[in-house]
Amino acid sequence: MKKHYNTHRGAGVLFIIFSLLFFLLFARFLQLQWTGKADGHVLAAKAEQQHKQTRTIEAKRGTIFDRNGTILAQDVPSYTVVAILDPEMTTDPDHPRHVIDPEKTAKKLAPLLGMDVEDMERILTKKAKQVEFGSYGRNISFELKRKIEALDLPGIAFIRDTARFYPNGTFASHVIGYAQKNGENETVGKMGVEKWLDRYLREKDGYVSFAGDVNGFRLPAAKEHIVKPDNGANVYLTIDGKIQTFLEDAMNSVEKQYRPKKMIAIVADPKTGKILAMATRPSFDPNKRDITNFLNDAISYPYEPGSTMKVFTLAAAVNEGVYNGKETYRSGSYKVGPNTIRDHNDVGWGTITFEEGVQRSSNVAFSILVKEKLGEDRFLQYLHRFRFDQKTGIDLPNEAVGQIRYRYPIERITTGFGQGTSVTPIQQIQAATAIANDGKMMKPYVIEKAVDPDNGKVVLDHEPTVVGEPVTAETARKVRDILETVVTAEHGTGRPYQIDGYGVAGKTGTAQIPSAAGGYLTGRENYIFSFLGMAPADDPRLVMYVAVQQPQLDVTETGAAPVSQIFTTVMKSSLHYLHIEPDEDKQAEPETAGRRALDSLIGQTAIAAAEQLKEKGYVPVVIGNGKYVEQQLPRGGERLLPGERVVLKTDGAATMPDLRGFSLRDAMKVANVLGLRPSTKGTGYVVSQNIRPGAEVRKGDYLIVELAPPRQWEEAAAKKEQEAAEREDDEPHE
Repeated sequence: MKKHYNTHRGAGVLFIIFSLLFFLLFARFLQLQWTGKADGHVLAAKAEQQHKQTRTIEAKRGTIFDRNGTILAQDVPSYTVVAILDPEMTTDPDHPRHVIDPEKTAKKLAPLLGMDVEDMERILTKKAKQVEFGSYGRNISFELKRKIEALDLPGIAFIRDTARFYPNGTFASHVIGYAQKNGENETVGKMGVEKWLDRYLREKDGYVSFAGDVNGFRLPAAKEHIVKPDNGANVYLTIDGKIQTFLEDAMNSVEKQYRPKKMIAIVADPKTGKILAMATRPSFDPNKRDITNFLNDAISYPYEPGSTMKVFTLAAAVNEGVYNGKETYRSGSYKVGPNTIRDHNDVGWGTITFEEGVQRSSNVAFSILVKEKLGEDRFLQYLHRFRFDQKTGIDLPNEAVGQIRYRYPIERITTGFGQGTSVTPIQQIQAATAIANDGKMMKPYVIEKAVDPDNGKVVLDHEPTVVGEPVTAETARKVRDILETVVTAEHGTGRPYQIDGYGVAGKTGTAQIPSAAGGYLTGRENYIFSFLGMAPADDPRLVMYVAVQQPQLDVTETGAAPVSQIFTTVMKSSLHYLHIEPDEDKQAEPETAGRRALDSLIGQTAIAAAEQLKEKGYVPVVIGNGKYVEQQLPRGGERLLPGERVVLKTDGAATMPDLRGFSLRDAMKVANVLGLRPSTKGTGYVVSQNIRPGAEVRKGDYLIVELAPPRQWEEAAAKKEQEAAEREDDEPHE
């Protein structure tokens, strides 16, 4: 009985304990149900957080195009190389997932990343679970990723990302600029259009969220919440890729030959103000960001322009009716108070007409126009009319403005021929549109429009803008007629700028460079040589400014040599490209322009044709093993400068020549003659080609050439040769 009593007693105690626990749990349940909170946390939110799965939907930064729709900047997949060093990552010894041989891995991987083998080996032997290779291993291309994967190196893996890619390399670099990742892994514009329109180009990622299990799988009947990605707007520039290519190629050639300190060139449509091409040297590759000058000198570099300023002094005099080209004056020197202004040859040319003074670029002639004809106050008004006292407002960052120095009597006179007062190249282009566009001065711009890629809506649109009419249409036409004689007259300083079939109106400039010690630099090369020209002269479709600072000239050369090489090449190619028909009456004198008509060599033996070209100073490029010439480029009748390449295709099997060292233009000649489909990478001079020299080719084959800048192509070519030699050495020999 006692045992039975104890059993019931124990059961009662347990019943009471479990009842209390039950009531406590039930009370807690009621509290949670009633309040929906536990320890201050909302349970519904906590549950949603545990079950909610979120996936990022990547957005894309806006693409930058030229006016023809060619891509200039875009987002592309990129990869970061990582090395896994943690042995615990390997579960199967036969299939290791970490780096097991640092020395072997470094020897194979370092050359592909451009690293030193010893540096890589030190990284691979660190006490860490995972390592990267700094800038060498970041932003690598898909092609390089595949090459690394082919090595089959244990422990080498990749992290996928996106990178900003500039397919043309050094190409309008200061205009396009560049963008790069910041500390929050956002792509941000840092220069040029990338910076100016960053708020339009910038993207915002979207996401999709849904209820899922602990493994991340979506639960049945779970609803999705989608926030669409906001892609950046696509930007279309006024830059014309073809004309920009002409400009880059010409500047590369001059840079290689003359090694100047700076070069600036702008090509614009004077009817609209659109900038069709703009380039400076030194430049950079936006993919590498090898930048030595962070400013775009075409818009950010004010300097004393020299005699190109005379264009606007002349326009003011003509517009005021005080210019008489037949009137004479005494050249040589002109007194302004205690100062004496001299012509560039010091002694002048005796008593000459003002027309001849313009053609000879006489400082005395323009001093008289400002001092005695126009009057200093009236001339100042024209400087304001041409807006030399303010920025153009071009849609690029960091535009500077020159300074009109007009305090002292001597400064007022020297401004008339481009000394003392400073202006920027883009200010000169804007002012020149008034001369080329019958008095209407157009605001320059490089951004055509920005378009939302998701709905096609234009979110930014630029239209041509008239910013002033400093002179009348009649004055503009008269000034163009006078400036055309600067190029065509026997004693005109612009004779090197003649172009076959087109009238060119323009003015040369030789600007002095201020010295840090005071005064100006001396020496025949210490100038900024320039030319401001437009063509066709009777109705200009293009206006172009070129400046070359301190080129290394031969003893027989003048500063016009590098400047004219850029201007005539780009202007002629651009006029042809725009289908502007030449005028047969406008033929440049070959002995003056330095160009001679090429004979037709078709039908001659290849040996005789090549010898004939060499005798005339050209460089023959013979294609094929046939006996007779069946095609040539340039064609017979075209005018060439000595030293240019002439491609001769024989009647035999077509074979590929060695293009290393060729300019892009010369490489395209070969592609044209052979009927190949060309593709290029980079700018400058050819360092490699996909079709080996001597190989037979067929019409329609792809020709891929890699180019490098002038200062790098010799080194790159030598490296390619060394790699080829090493590959040959590695091959077994019989």
